[in-house]
Amino acid sequence: MKPLQQLVRPNIWALKPYSCARDEFKGREAHVYLDANESPYHSPLNRYPDPLQEELKSRISPLKNLPVENIFLGNGSDEAIDLIYRIFCEPGVDNVVAIEPTYGMYKVCADINNVEYRPVQLSTTYAMSATDLLAATDEHTKVIWICSPNNPTGNDMDRAEIQRILAEFQGIVVIDEAYSDFSPLTPLRQFVTRLPNMIVLNTFSKAWASAGIRLGMAFASSEIIALFNKVKYPYNVSKPTQQAAIELLDNMLKVERWIADILSERQHMQPCLAELPIVKQVYPSSANFILVKVTDADTIYNYLIDKGIVTRNRNQVKLCENCLRITIGTRDENSELLGALRSFR
Repeated sequence: MKPLQQLVRPNIWALKPYSCARDEFKGREAHVYLDANESPYHSPLNRYPDPLQEELKSRISPLKNLPVENIFLGNGSDEAIDLIYRIFCEPGVDNVVAIEPTYGMYKVCADINNVEYRPVQLSTTYAMSATDLLAATDEHTKVIWICSPNNPTGNDMDRAEIQRILAEFQGIVVIDEAYSDFSPLTPLRQFVTRLPNMIVLNTFSKAWASAGIRLGMAFASSEIIALFNKVKYPYNVSKPTQQAAIELLDNMLKVERWIADILSERQHMQPCLAELPIVKQVYPSSANFILVKVTDADTIYNYLIDKGIVTRNRNQVKLCENCLRITIGTRDENSELLGALRSFR
């Protein structure tokens, strides 16, 4: 890896971050707050949230087995994705490399930030090639994006290929583990303290069943996390969001039960889908969804919409022609889907 200062945009490295009113007396006790031009009414929502989410991070730390200084919390994983572009990529100069197909926000954020996006196609079995990804890089490549388990394909990327990229690439490697709670593999976040060029993303939206609170996580070296905190907007995670996450952490047995139920339903759904005449292939999945190749994705998707059942049509995505991405629901929801597909003519 190049020295971090060489990877970070010079203006970001020199940036003096905004100082929150609460930062100025941090570590001291107070009971009258007249510093931030807040209303004295409607407690507790009248007060700005903790800008660094310290209580929430202290609860996440033992769960993820990482120190607080290696944790960033944002407004969904999308905030962390955007921050990576703003921290490391000079608009109109630098580029990034990513597997394809994959999560669409990597490219959207590249386009927003005027950064060249270089997709590298997976194999027909959705395998990743470190050789191909590294060949797509040049001296202006700052980031390689790898989603594992991948969206929309559902499979884990080969760990040997990821390790080679981490060893040989001189820039930042981002591993998006949004679906890692449904995978049998050990999450790569466990290694961020030993791999200074790796950033691992995670989210409360999937296994934690909390897409509505918009809470994403990033795990990285303390130096990279400090850059995230320097560039982010001051109060990026709301007080209700922080409180909702803490309440979830108080109910870990419920979260674990949700994950177990989804894994059980995924195992149930795969053979049930495979036996349908309209299904040509059910791809292996380590996520909370299954990618399914069907005879006519557009027609079947619209047929299901007419039945009040929404799936994701991936027919226009490279290597996913005639594929539907089906999220694992409850047993009742899954049974309704299967019943509708069995009745399709």
